[in-house]
Amino acid sequence: MATQEQDSLLQTRDANIATITLNRPYKLNAMTKHMWGKLGYMFQALNLDNSVRCIVIRGAGDKAFSPGNDISEFETDRSNSEQAEVYGELMHDTMDAIRNCPHPKVAMIKGICVGGGLEIAGLCDIRICGTSSRFGVPISKLGLVMGYTEISALADLVGPAIAYEILVEGRIFGSEEAFEKGLVSRIVADEDVETEVIATANRIADGAPLVHRWHRKFLNRLKDTTPITKEENREGFTCYDTEDFAEGYKAFLDKRKPKFKGN
Repeated sequence: MATQEQDSLLQTRDANIATITLNRPYKLNAMTKHMWGKLGYMFQALNLDNSVRCIVIRGAGDKAFSPGNDISEFETDRSNSEQAEVYGELMHDTMDAIRNCPHPKVAMIKGICVGGGLEIAGLCDIRICGTSSRFGVPISKLGLVMGYTEISALADLVGPAIAYEILVEGRIFGSEEAFEKGLVSRIVADEDVETEVIATANRIADGAPLVHRWHRKFLNRLKDTTPITKEENREGFTCYDTEDFAEGYKAFLDKRKPKFKGN
């Protein structure tokens, strides 16, 4: 079991695309305290790596992305409020590291994506699932509250009204309803999920990374209702002074694929 826990989170790299795998298929990739900590550590390192163009998060196997936290840990690590707060701080630090990641993130969702698993997928920018995938947050049936950091990830994705509907009913629902609610970006046939995610990650990686970061910054700024300043508007023209812009338009004129360097 020690080896299984050590290998419960894997990271691989294909050129400039990093893939993180929740690797507990014998538990449907249920999250443990160890996994939350290691996931946060991985993202903290990836966030500083400017050679990364895209991050894919997936579950091992075809049965589940993740059903959330491993319930067997409640007796040992979350049996009272003091233990739960320590566990929660670890989770929240990891969620903040994912949320603040400057690189585009794609969730590859096969099978079950519930509770904490849905929180992780929801922090990704693009979420692609199979037709048989299932979603929900049935924590009310455990007498468990979703804290502010966790609930914000859900509310930011679908809005407070739908977030409350998902939480108060605790119902497990299918991919079509998940798409209608805004939980997923795209539904494909189960056997095509991996192919579609890889193609999506490659399309992202082919784009200019500085542009991806600027767009994220601008979209986050627009959540603030204060007026955009003249100086902030001016930043939208900074891209014209980058090497990537020169490469981009020259490649277009030359009818070739651009080679962006992030400069």
